[in-house]
Amino acid sequence: MPDIDRIHIPVLADRIVELLAPALAAPGSVFVDCTLGLAGHASLLLDAAPTSRLVGIDRDADALALAGERLARFGDRVTLVQAVYDELPEVLADLRLKSVAAILADLGLSSLQIDRRDRGFAYAVDAPLDMRMDTTSGQTAADIVNTYSVADLTRILRTFGEERFADRIARRIADERIHRPFDTSARLVQVLDAAIPTASKISGGHPAKRTFQALRIEVNHELEALEGLLPAALAALAPNGRLAVLAYHSLEDRLVKNAFRDASTDTAPRGLPMVLAEHRAQFALLTKGAERPAEVEQAANPRAASARLRAIRRLEAAA
Repeated sequence: MPDIDRIHIPVLADRIVELLAPALAAPGSVFVDCTLGLAGHASLLLDAAPTSRLVGIDRDADALALAGERLARFGDRVTLVQAVYDELPEVLADLRLKSVAAILADLGLSSLQIDRRDRGFAYAVDAPLDMRMDTTSGQTAADIVNTYSVADLTRILRTFGEERFADRIARRIADERIHRPFDTSARLVQVLDAAIPTASKISGGHPAKRTFQALRIEVNHELEALEGLLPAALAALAPNGRLAVLAYHSLEDRLVKNAFRDASTDTAPRGLPMVLAEHRAQFALLTKGAERPAEVEQAANPRAASARLRAIRRLEAAA
């Protein structure tokens, strides 16, 4: 078993425990980690709430296997399920759980996926252009790069990567794949480097960063899955239940922000002297805006630098 504590440092770990543990005080309380990864947050919460139970979900079979080893000391308090997080309602139904006390979603890549060269997520090393979180199904990044039209490539680079030079990059990719299909990350990085103006490379970070993000999101349908997860997770919370979401780029965070804002806002028209119970918000925000890791954490764990944390609580049902 690899040294998980060395390769995986959970982001905002203490704050996640502080936010979610109060909902897990009752014996047998269930919390769901929708993106279990290497179980860093989950193990801390199981320690902090010693009578709680975990349902750990991940689409990555390799991550589930390693997490299972890490969580073995908790015995039957842990249930692991291979699924995509927007399948939360089906997972809970299969386990005959009508509601849960807490839910965590730590979005984006796990340390395992970043560090495994053969997965193709990292632009800094040469690897097959795969990028699938579940390596058993679905199209790869190579499939997208080699088959999407210029218009579709431009769309995903602009939408999911927020890439200023999306059209320019898409046309360069289309020109190059005529000669030889793309199958490794190194060749794609070379094409991206040539397509982006020098001045933008100096000020805008690595030229491949935004394109690789866009491809990863498209391969794994991440935003569609998040759009499905958020209402399902809110609906699954018991009274006083809590949901925390860690996002790592503005597209994810915007979806979380809007869902939490809507859930915590009364639906009655403005100006009424009293809001009827059926129009009162059922949730309250636990964080003011998006919380960010402190500079000391970012220095110790550079992968935490872009993290944004939001949390929300279901209010007690009206008497």
